[in-house]
Amino acid sequence: MRHRERNSKAAEQISQYFKNATMPSQQETLGRIVTEILVSGKTLSRKAICTSLLSKLETVTSSDEENHYHQLIALLFGRDCD
Repeated sequence: MRHRERNSKAAEQISQYFKNATMPSQQETLGRIVTEILVSGKTLSRKAICTSLLSKLETVTSSDEENHYHQLIALLFGRDCD
């Protein structure tokens, strides 16, 4: 019984941790995208970055993520997102 309570509490704490996790910075996200492109052997270009951003935008699960990717796309094209 005690073991279950401990596991339940640990699972709840882990869940809460991930709920409170912040979005990565724009630099971190772009860094990951650039790394993915280079590791895949593709040529790094604005088109490749944009394609990757649009692909990631299609799979977002929250409005914060969606906003994050929209801001990066706007940054890529030198436009204001507001």
